[in-house]
Amino acid sequence: MKKKVLLMGKSGSGKTSMRSIIFANYIARDTRRLGATIDVEHSHVRFLGNLVLNLWDCGGQEAFMENYFASQRDNIFRNVEVLIYVFDVESRELEKDMHYYQSCLEAILQNSPQAKVFCLVHKMDLVQDDQRELIIQEREDDLKRLSKPLDCTCFATSIWDETLYKAWSSIVYQLIPNVKQLETTLAHFTDIIDADEVLLFEKATFLVISHCERKPHKDVHRFEKISNIIKQFKLSCSKLAAAFQSMEVRNTNFAAFIDVFTPNTYVMVVVSDPAIPSAATLINIKNARKHFEKLEKVDGGHPALTS
Repeated sequence: MKKKVLLMGKSGSGKTSMRSIIFANYIARDTRRLGATIDVEHSHVRFLGNLVLNLWDCGGQEAFMENYFASQRDNIFRNVEVLIYVFDVESRELEKDMHYYQSCLEAILQNSPQAKVFCLVHKMDLVQDDQRELIIQEREDDLKRLSKPLDCTCFATSIWDETLYKAWSSIVYQLIPNVKQLETTLAHFTDIIDADEVLLFEKATFLVISHCERKPHKDVHRFEKISNIIKQFKLSCSKLAAAFQSMEVRNTNFAAFIDVFTPNTYVMVVVSDPAIPSAATLINIKNARKHFEKLEKVDGGHPALTS
């Protein structure tokens, strides 16, 4: 199953950097050597085995942008599942940015009216901490107003912290075909093993695709922080020609287990009951694998594409 994802925004807004971090295992500092995208770069990213993201990274130079809305209009904007528009928060041409965004929306309404729209207000690390909340609220209000009759979801992002993973996890979540069934099964599994929390990560990107929480946690950014940390750890392992398989972290308050789960996911299980031995949790993870593998192979009753 292919889903077309359109990544747009003015040149220099950070589109290719974020794509490279999420899908090509770049670390933030290495994105500085990336050049500007010329016209449209296509990539097919296999996600959860049967879902292929057909990612169109569209160069943001003015000549290209004008071309997208004229001679390439039907080709670019037809059959789009998701439009991701990236704004540089420090852009000095906000009016022009908004004009291009509105042109995208008009083309989407004409060619793919069912598409979901996401706006990423990017490079938020360049904004002073005490100004961030006000700026993102103002931008979000403006963008939601401009987007009507379409709905848009806004995220404040930076390649230097967990916000990038939060935004992309939320976007990809919208594309997973059987996500509700996945969540129901995950909740059942969490209850059976008496865990505080269970998370499912996509294997290649380490984006969170589903979670179940039975005990409240004060850190709302913990998923994205874990994604970032484990992905960097995986990269370190690969540089040493070692493969990351599993991890256990334990202290007096909790035990956390991260393990390969299905062919396309990792699972993280957090338990705080000291009476539950590690071996019992690991056996439960092992026994649950086959049930979640079946879910991955089914999309509306049809067999999944093979990798």
